[in-house]
Amino acid sequence: MNKVSEAGKRLNFTATNSQLRDGNLTGILVASSTAGTIKVADAGGTIVNTMSVTAGQFYPMPCDFRGGLTITVGGTLDATVFYQV
Repeated sequence: MNKVSEAGKRLNFTATNSQLRDGNLTGILVASSTAGTIKVADAGGTIVNTMSVTAGQFYPMPCDFRGGLTITVGGTLDATVFYQV
């Protein structure tokens, strides 16, 4: 029997981040936010355009990313991106 798992790596961020390269994006969990926004893009362009985020919410984003993954942050937030390489 094959197990299905959404487990992977994680990276906490509070400001714009572009550390990740080439992988599979699972989603972003927002722990806290004050007028927080997030935009997600890779070398191919925008994956998710600027959106307002709410604390305590998980935003699924199941897709591949190529080149550098840039998560642009507006406002104040503390969040964790979940991904696989």
